[in-house]
Amino acid sequence: MNEEIQFVLDEAAESMQNALKHFERELQKIRAGKASPQMLERVMVDYYGTLTPIDQVSNINTPDPRQIIVQPWDKSMLPVIEKAIMAANLGFNPQNNGEVLRIQVPQPTEERRRELVKIVKNEAENARVAVRNIRRSSNEAAKKLEKMGAPEDVVKLLEKDIQVITDKNIALIDQMMEAKEKEVMTV
Repeated sequence: MNEEIQFVLDEAAESMQNALKHFERELQKIRAGKASPQMLERVMVDYYGTLTPIDQVSNINTPDPRQIIVQPWDKSMLPVIEKAIMAANLGFNPQNNGEVLRIQVPQPTEERRRELVKIVKNEAENARVAVRNIRRSSNEAAKKLEKMGAPEDVVKLLEKDIQVITDKNIALIDQMMEAKEKEVMTV
């Protein structure tokens, strides 16, 4: 019976950790005015008839906070990659110099930064909901263990442990949200 209890606890912790990692990836996609390779993550390039992620056909660097450089492994792919970046509708205008694509990342306006903060808060709420749903399903698994013969006090301790993990993860989500808000609002 102890194995099942530990399994429920471990599964809850692992699932919540995955929800946190997903939230972190979503935050990286939000443009805070600083250039980052993740900004081009959704760009798909027509690589000889196959749609391929841009990072699988080129190197993506950020030499400074306002610029992204895309260096394709095959120079003949430059116009195709340029077209794919334009088609992704990210608000970027890449400059092709025959060797690499240079993308200047514009500074977001005050209004745009406020919109980004709303998006950050929305993503944080989605992450909190995911963590709470994991808590609910873990508590349901604990109740099933009780029906299968686990002592009531052991199940109550398990539910308390699940709540501790939930509280810890929600606090981490809040910290990450506040840090991203500060990053977005900093000019």
